[in-house]
Amino acid sequence: MLARMKLHLPNSAFLGNIDPFLRGFDISAPTKLQITANKKWISVHPVVLSMIAALGLKVGPAKIHCEKFEARSKHYFKRMGLFKVLGIDSEISVTEHEAAGRFIPLTQINTAGELTDFIREMVPLLHLLPKQAESISHIITELVRNVLEHSGSTLGAVLCAQYYKKSNVIRLGIVDVGCGIKKTISHSHLAGSDLRAIQLALMPGITGTTKREGGTEDNAGAGLFLIKSIATVNRDHFMIYSGQAMYKLLTQKQDAKTKLHADPFKDRHSKDDQLPYWQGTAVGIDISLDQTQALSDMLDLVWATYQQAIKDRKKAKYKKARFID
Repeated sequence: MLARMKLHLPNSAFLGNIDPFLRGFDISAPTKLQITANKKWISVHPVVLSMIAALGLKVGPAKIHCEKFEARSKHYFKRMGLFKVLGIDSEISVTEHEAAGRFIPLTQINTAGELTDFIREMVPLLHLLPKQAESISHIITELVRNVLEHSGSTLGAVLCAQYYKKSNVIRLGIVDVGCGIKKTISHSHLAGSDLRAIQLALMPGITGTTKREGGTEDNAGAGLFLIKSIATVNRDHFMIYSGQAMYKLLTQKQDAKTKLHADPFKDRHSKDDQLPYWQGTAVGIDISLDQTQALSDMLDLVWATYQQAIKDRKKAKYKKARFID
């Protein structure tokens, strides 16, 4: 058999238990892709679908071998547009029901104009309260803008979302197959590893476009910090995977006082720096609609933390810059 990247869709792969799925990649032949799946049931986070779609777009349909899906949940993958994006025939037929209020199928965004159009069309579909719609629009805008401005990917951003009525949660995945966080951050900061690069990218006021604390007028180094902060305040999961490293924000306890940390490693989290190499960046987030705080209040807290972090780092640099006679 020809050597291929091998990707297996398991019984379950959500942010809380996504680690085995990530470790299961076989990336020995990055120009070909083989997709297999659990025979009985497949239930995965939208970031998993976005990752598969991004890989498929990269190699092209002629280089994809996808085994026939047998699981009872196979129709979900058809409705989410996976096979359409991959350009392959699934041999699965479904009745096309209205997607409004339930999911956003796999979508590829290459330009700022396409992002604007997507946000305008997406919000009415989800039937959200204004404060919820505002938060989700901010999250998607910041994450996609990050891809368009920094990833260098010719394929843009690949994303999809799913609403889970029982838990009242929206799960979102945004993925690219660009240069990755380490290369971007290393333009202006020392990042000896993929995990260190992710840590720096999540810190307020740090961007690969400049060494200056607080970034520039066009790029303040606040995007990923904002996303992590929204997840922290709302006690949601958040994951970012790039190169060989993955950082995952764990949910805070309900009785814990909300505190935003400038250093993501001070948050309740898990991490892994020995994963199969992902060429680009994958971000997954869960947004609990029961707990979504008003964005204006949230941004006040985020901005205060951002400003204090910049002030503290500048003060620390000033103390170091002392000359001894």
